[in-house]
Amino acid sequence: MAAEAQKHPYHLVDPSIWPLVGTAGGMLLAFGGVTVMHPAIFGEANKAAVASLGAWKIAPGLLVIALTMWKWWADVIRESRVNHTQAVQLGLRYGMILFITSEVFFFLAFFWAFFDASLFPGAYNMPGRTEVTGGVWPPKGVLPFDPFDLPLMNTLILLLSGTTVTWAHHALIEGDNKSAVRGLWLTVILGAFFTCVQAYEYAHAAFGFRDGIYSSTFYMATGFHGFHVLVGTIFLLVCLVRATKGHFKPEQHFGFEAAAWYWHFVDVVWIFLFFAIYWWGLGSAVPAAH
Repeated sequence: MAAEAQKHPYHLVDPSIWPLVGTAGGMLLAFGGVTVMHPAIFGEANKAAVASLGAWKIAPGLLVIALTMWKWWADVIRESRVNHTQAVQLGLRYGMILFITSEVFFFLAFFWAFFDASLFPGAYNMPGRTEVTGGVWPPKGVLPFDPFDLPLMNTLILLLSGTTVTWAHHALIEGDNKSAVRGLWLTVILGAFFTCVQAYEYAHAAFGFRDGIYSSTFYMATGFHGFHVLVGTIFLLVCLVRATKGHFKPEQHFGFEAAAWYWHFVDVVWIFLFFAIYWWGLGSAVPAAH
């Protein structure tokens, strides 16, 4: 037994079937998405039958991915309570930093597309371009959102949620698990509230996703951020459940730390979205009234 004892601070994970199952779920989801967008993929004769299934075609992939997330994360949580030494946590921190860096470049692409269209709107009236902006930004006929209405409300919601998650983090470091749970509860509620406000905003928008370059860049940037808020809220909800069960200790709580980093990243991206797309992108246009 002594010869088999672990002599290093690193954790070698046990073989798991869930990465393979998750890959199959991703393929099923991608295939279902293709059939939703292109129901004639199996031929014109089967187009009506395929189209009749609607969005249910992505259900199998979503179910497999949800199962994978549930089981795989449960395995990781069990491992973290025993095997995540300081050396392992350091490696996880580096991994989280690299992940957030990749997310920064993801959003950079969306900002690039928005600024390319907004700074040179006349370029979209050149021969060969199908987009017509009228040489102004926002394009003629577009009624953008009032930045000091719902967008400002969502900005305040996210900034407040950043303070509550920081409160929870500091409480956890000080060993005050009760306050940490309270802070997490408030953060999850604020995250859900943000998502509801954004859904209401989208439902009352004066332009659709396919209405031109403005709407496409707007919905891609804000919608992708909204998806991140939803993921971050679920992330924090899992941390809330773990905190109520006493999983986190002042010296060992990387799962919560990673969630807090992710949430602060979401906060910062929204500030850029608010100032660049909602406020600066408004230009001299008259916003739509809601």
